[in-house]
Amino acid sequence: MKIKLCVLFGGRSVEHEVSIITALQAINNIDKNKYDIVPVYIAKDGSWYTGNMLLDMNIYKDMDLLKRYAKEVVLYKRGEEFVLQNKKGLFKNIVTAIDLVFPIMHGTNGEDGSLQGYLETVGVPYCESNVYACALGQDKILQKQVLTASNVNVVKYRWFFDKEYLNDPDKIIKNIERLEYPLIVKPATLGSSVGINIAHNELELREFITDAIEYDNKILVEEVVNNLKEVNISVLGNSENQELSVIEEVGSRNELLTYEDKYIGGGKSPSKGMVNAKRKIPADLNEKLENSVREQALKAFRALNMSGVVRIDFLINSETEEVYVNEVNTIPGSLSFYLWDKTNKKYPELLDDIINLGIVNYKNKSRKTTTFSTNILEGFNGVKGMKGLKK
Repeated sequence: MKIKLCVLFGGRSVEHEVSIITALQAINNIDKNKYDIVPVYIAKDGSWYTGNMLLDMNIYKDMDLLKRYAKEVVLYKRGEEFVLQNKKGLFKNIVTAIDLVFPIMHGTNGEDGSLQGYLETVGVPYCESNVYACALGQDKILQKQVLTASNVNVVKYRWFFDKEYLNDPDKIIKNIERLEYPLIVKPATLGSSVGINIAHNELELREFITDAIEYDNKILVEEVVNNLKEVNISVLGNSENQELSVIEEVGSRNELLTYEDKYIGGGKSPSKGMVNAKRKIPADLNEKLENSVREQALKAFRALNMSGVVRIDFLINSETEEVYVNEVNTIPGSLSFYLWDKTNKKYPELLDDIINLGIVNYKNKSRKTTTFSTNILEGFNGVKGMKGLKK
């Protein structure tokens, strides 16, 4: 019997469209002999839809058409089954049961642990990292704090809340300028290079902080690495076992790898993922640097309690050979399949591995005690103190 796999994508995020691209890529490569695919699209207003029309990229160009013909659904547990129920109509019938959820979401409200928390509450098994790992993966500041505590190298940085800056910008600027220009300004919880800029002086710093505040209430400012070589590696596994992909070297026409570099431009289809980024696979690294990247990747994966497939981005000073973890992506764009392809792990096999890890993690968690059969309220004699509530 085939597994009914719910692929969940879209969401209320600035990376909404990137999620659609990654999800349809994955759906086209999932082994249909093993899995029955149930696509579920979360619109920007938070509504959930399902239907085979969601498999056509063109449907997302006309949201009125999508909402007219797709079925709006809710997910809940009915007995021992997890089901999608039609939200509208006289009888609100069950659309389908599902066995496992594969969240392919990027950014806030999907990759940040909030969706995973909902799936945990429902009790449905799901793939990729859990609530805690996703929260750490999304919040670049918390991520750096955990990595630093685990002896993983990160660049020098400062961070602050938006209200702190708005109340006393000069104080925040003074603290930031203990670092050396140029400085990268980032919203703490976004991805795909959204809202990120490089400031070369105080005027630009103030401008880019104002820009970043439009996206987030926590702002990260960090030093630019000199003689920069930017490399990425993907890790696949869980707390028990991990595999490493090849290392890629990425570059850009721009000073910073932008959203446009990754997903737009050149007239090429975005379905291939990060179409405009210059890539060198494998990266041009000596043995010492390659070993350092691989070692730091495994340490970061473990420290952040990751699972499934992740991509870890590194910054290297090619002159001093210092290696820094830049950030960890818990649900990377294109699921980093292009890095595994170079290890002879084709995309369908990678997806199969991610799904199997989700099943293993669910079984492992099911063996743990999460509730007690006793009811501590049975002998509770506090009703007399609640007389006023009966009025």
